[in-house]
Amino acid sequence: MAHSDDTNARTASALITAEQLHRMLQEPRSVRLLDVRWTLAEPDGRGAYGHGHLPGAVYVDLETDLSVPGLPATEGRHPLPGIDELESTARRLGIRQGDTVVAYDAWNNMGAARAWWLLRWAGLTDVRVLNGGIDAWTAADLPLEKGTVVPVVGDVELSSGHLPTVGMDDAAALAGEGTLIDSRAVERFRGESEPIDPRAGHIPGAVNLPAAEYLADGRFRDAEELRRVFAGAGAVPGALVGTYCGSGITAAHTALALHEIGIEASVFPGSWSQWSNHADRPAATGEN
Repeated sequence: MAHSDDTNARTASALITAEQLHRMLQEPRSVRLLDVRWTLAEPDGRGAYGHGHLPGAVYVDLETDLSVPGLPATEGRHPLPGIDELESTARRLGIRQGDTVVAYDAWNNMGAARAWWLLRWAGLTDVRVLNGGIDAWTAADLPLEKGTVVPVVGDVELSSGHLPTVGMDDAAALAGEGTLIDSRAVERFRGESEPIDPRAGHIPGAVNLPAAEYLADGRFRDAEELRRVFAGAGAVPGALVGTYCGSGITAAHTALALHEIGIEASVFPGSWSQWSNHADRPAATGEN
């Protein structure tokens, strides 16, 4: 497990409002906007992007740009890309060394949080998320543009491991030694329902904190509310904290929420989709 060396990146808020972003775009700085529209029901957001996106934003395909498709189920549904592949993708998206990168989406900041976490993991320090996504932008009466943006190829250099991750063994240990947050819906955590993965239940020792509890109207709650919500799950500054979900997307989202209150959580990228595909891994059900 490795950590970023940049103290400011670890402590400054990664969230930005539409008004703040609009002002930033008027400044003499290089800003790369990433449109990461993705949902479980509609993973391909190209159509929505083409009909209207923030001016200058480039479309990012979460399934192929921010994860590796086609690997065995034992690797999980959204495995992390290799660092060389991710660097190539980032350059194709137009990211240059020293850029401010701002990601947004149209569903609870989920896709944007994956981009934030993955690029931070890969060594970028100035990565933000537009809190509330494209809806926040249009609610502020700010303009959209249509069509596809094809940027000039960037020159960014990436390296892996700047944010902490855990594999299956470390996730199991963390559940016993610290606080391992499962951010799936309650019924999936309890094992009452499993619509996607091969087995129901959760990692023994994990605690359930659905992402909906720290969101309000598709936005992250303010820091005071985030502290209250996460403290109830045992996630407080100084504690050993990890996150997982179904396939690693909401786990990154939870890590972003924790970042906002000064907690650097380890993410289990394979999450339940990897764990449940290994028959030798136990599955707990119920509240505990």
